[in-house]
Amino acid sequence: MCELERMLLNLCGALARLKVMRSLAFLALMVLTACGSGVAADKPVTYAADAVSVLENPGHGPQLCAAMAESLPPQCGGPDIVGWDWSKVQHESVQGTKWGQYRVVGTWDGSRLTLTEPPGAAVQGTPEEHRFDSSCPVPEGGWRPADPAKATQEALQATQWRLENEEAVGGVWLDQSYLDSIPGYDGSKREWAEKYANDPTKLVLNVKFTGDLTGREAWIRESWGGALCVSQAQRSQETLRQIQEFIGDDLAQPLTSTSVDIMKEQVVVGVWVASEELQQRLKDKYGEGVVLLQAALKPVQ
Repeated sequence: MCELERMLLNLCGALARLKVMRSLAFLALMVLTACGSGVAADKPVTYAADAVSVLENPGHGPQLCAAMAESLPPQCGGPDIVGWDWSKVQHESVQGTKWGQYRVVGTWDGSRLTLTEPPGAAVQGTPEEHRFDSSCPVPEGGWRPADPAKATQEALQATQWRLENEEAVGGVWLDQSYLDSIPGYDGSKREWAEKYANDPTKLVLNVKFTGDLTGREAWIRESWGGALCVSQAQRSQETLRQIQEFIGDDLAQPLTSTSVDIMKEQVVVGVWVASEELQQRLKDKYGEGVVLLQAALKPVQ
């Protein structure tokens, strides 16, 4: 074989090796890209609760608690917490039970929270104030009894009993905003509440009905002579109670609380995590804004 042929064979071999290396490099790039995409897509969501109770007792390990039984030691149960270390946090301890309130951050797998950072001191938020104001505008001259002889506690109780048996009722509440005008009034003090609250000559009875409101006020006036506000409801109170009773079947997770907000015509449900998929599913089944989820664990932005 001449020298020229030998050089050509070496060149062909080098080109073949280069082509194989390029193919391998391209394949490796595809694998890395696919793996990178998979990691991003499967990355777990991080959740946080600013103030949540954690308790461990001889019967179970550290668990999140929505509410504690007021005993000593206290009792509660909830989702397990992975990675908890009592030696790293301040806590109470009685008869083998340890507990405290903390800010926690971690990932959620549908049934337990895995810590991604050490727990911290609880961050208390400002409690939301719930006011039971009237749905109707204040009449000229202010709220006053239409028939003072029937503006009594007995008349109010009789009217409330009649309303409990009426299927079209969407909600009943008492507007006691007159208490705001009493200097220094403190509803947390029993003596103040006993002296001023629930005055049938000053409070406003609010009633919401579904359907046609014609004749509703006259019907209530048969037993009640105090101030009255009748307004429209989209859903009956019984409908909301039925949703409240069976909402647990729609959650695929334990609920922590349920209540009916008669003023907003909502079923308020406490859950650990309120995913977008769950919220959309409840919206599709019950309608916009009918079920309000209040999550203890919220996504970290």
